[in-house]
Amino acid sequence: MMRHAPHAPGASFGVGSLPHRETSDAVEFAWRATDIVTIPSLPRRSPAELMVPQGLAGIAGITSGQYGGIAVDIDALDLAGDVTTDLSGDSYGGFAAFLQSARGRTDLPSLVKWQFVGPLTLGFALVRSGLAVEVAAPLAQQAVRCHVRALQDEVAHAMPGTTQIIVFDEPLLHDALVPDFPVPPDEVLDFVSGALAVVDPHNVTGVHSCGETDWLALLSIGANIISVPVPSATDEEQMAAMLAATPRIAEHLEMGGHIAWGAIRTDGPIAASADRSWKNLAAVLCSLVKQGVDPKLVRRNSFVTP
Repeated sequence: MMRHAPHAPGASFGVGSLPHRETSDAVEFAWRATDIVTIPSLPRRSPAELMVPQGLAGIAGITSGQYGGIAVDIDALDLAGDVTTDLSGDSYGGFAAFLQSARGRTDLPSLVKWQFVGPLTLGFALVRSGLAVEVAAPLAQQAVRCHVRALQDEVAHAMPGTTQIIVFDEPLLHDALVPDFPVPPDEVLDFVSGALAVVDPHNVTGVHSCGETDWLALLSIGANIISVPVPSATDEEQMAAMLAATPRIAEHLEMGGHIAWGAIRTDGPIAASADRSWKNLAAVLCSLVKQGVDPKLVRRNSFVTP
C-alpha cells in the first residue's frame, strides 16, 4: 500500500521552475499560487538553478559553466563520496529563500512539494560531457541521493510536521526506453527507483516526465505520484496509449497512488481562460471511468498541475 497524500480532490501544485528573477517575489507567489505550496526554483535569477547544474553542484571534480558546459576532472572524481549540498550557494537561491520564509510562519501547511533532477537525466548530462556510462551512472545516482537526503532534512527542520511531496524530474525517461538504447528497460527503471529509496517513509515520492508518456514504465517505477501531461482527448494515439494501461492505472490508484495531471500547457501561447484545458481533462478522466476505473478514486487521487 502506497502512502496516501491527503488533499482536496484535484488539488494543484507547481511543476518546473518559475520565471521570477527576484527571490522575494517568487517566494510570495509560491505561498499563494497553488493549493499545495511548491518550493520554487529560479533559473532566470541564476542558471545555477537549472535542474542539471543544481544536481551537479557539490560533486568533487565536476564544474558547471554558465552556459551549460560541464568540465570534468577525472582524477578528482569519487563515485561513492559524499556530495555537498550548500543552501547558501547560487544553486539554491529560491529554495533557501523559501525555507527562510517558512521559519517565520505559524500557519505551516500539511503538505509542501518540491522537485529535483532525477538520476537518469543527470546521468545523461554526464555522459554527454564525455564520461563513460559506467562512471556517469553511479556518480549521478550518488549525487541525487545525497542532495535529496540533505534537502529533505532542511525542509523538515524548517517545516516540522509538514509532509513533503518529493518529485524526481526525468524528462529524458522516454529516450532511455527506446529499443536501441544500450541499457535494458528494466535496468533503466530500477536506476530511477533507486533514487526514490532516500525519501523518508512519512514523505511522498513522485516522478515527473514531460515527454512522451510511457504509462507502463512510469507506473513500474514505484513512485506514489506519476506526473504527466494530460493526453489530448482528440489524439487517437495518445488516448490509445493511456487506455492500454488502464488496468495498471486502476491498480495504482487502488493501492493509494496518485496521478498529477499536467492540464495546462506552458510550452506555447497562454490561453485567455482554462476552459479548454478543463474540458480536455474531464474528457480524459471520463474515458478512464468508461474503461472501468473507479470514478471516486480518479477524483480523490488526482492532482492538477500546469
